Amino acid sequence: MKQSITDTFILQNGVAVPALGYGTWQTPDGSVARDGVAAALRLGYRHVDTAFAYGNEQSVGEGIRLSGVSRSDIFLTTKHWVTERGYEKTKAAIDTSLKNLGVDYLDLYLIHWPCVAKVSPEWKEINASTWRAFEDAYKAGKLRAIGVSNFQKKHLEALAETAEILPMVNQIEFHPGFTQMDNVRYAQEHGMLVEAWSPLGCGAVLGDARLAAIAGKYGKSVAQLCLRFALQNDVLPLSKSVHEDRIASNAQLFDFEIDAGDMAAIAAIEGLGYSGYAPEDAPADALAGE
Repeated sequence: MKQSITDTFILQNGVAVPALGYGTWQTPDGSVARDGVAAALRLGYRHVDTAFAYGNEQSVGEGIRLSGVSRSDIFLTTKHWVTERGYEKTKAAIDTSLKNLGVDYLDLYLIHWPCVAKVSPEWKEINASTWRAFEDAYKAGKLRAIGVSNFQKKHLEALAETAEILPMVNQIEFHPGFTQMDNVRYAQEHGMLVEAWSPLGCGAVLGDARLAAIAGKYGKSVAQLCLRFALQNDVLPLSKSVHEDRIASNAQLFDFEIDAGDMAAIAAIEGLGYSGYAPEDAPADALAGE
């Protein structure tokens, strides 16, 4: 049971990951991203998640430095974008993100989206060559941990056919109304930490009366309930806000426990807040980076 914002999940290589992340998806570049990251770190967060595709890596790095928190105390994640697939391009992409962020190592680097058959009939080989660059950067000490994002069982199985080092993390959409529990359990059974992007369903869950009623039992907000729901499924939530009061509120998860009946009721909610993004369903041009 996680009892504080600095409690950790332990990856298969022994690296500790703070149990609540501060996410920066859809956070505008510039002062908004910089100040949001700095505020989160001042409020006790020690886990920051960004991506090359978010277009805010430089501002995230500025926020880290502005916070005054030591780099060694921060768990920093970014992600590899689909336009940079393949061994050589991936090697260059890692260096670009390191430069953007102003750091000399990353705590976690993720393949943002798998290549899929609708993009290329050689999708397995493309993912494998990209992953090989991840493995080499990991061995070189540029990356403390490596993983994937938005991978489903078949993509993970295909990667495992050639991988020397298996993914340590799978970051997927996870929230009440769209939990992907089969995907969650498969990853966990194969030693991967599951991280939840959009743990509030891009805000769609916040007005749900069923969740509000359950949250009221614990004297908590719907946002706090949903983030706690992730933690109690051994899923690490990446909360996101640019407002300091909400950043603080999202961290108040460690003084209550959702009981088994309410966990089941939350898990039973369907069709709420799904983004529409999935490897096989998203438009091919988006997955190809065109």
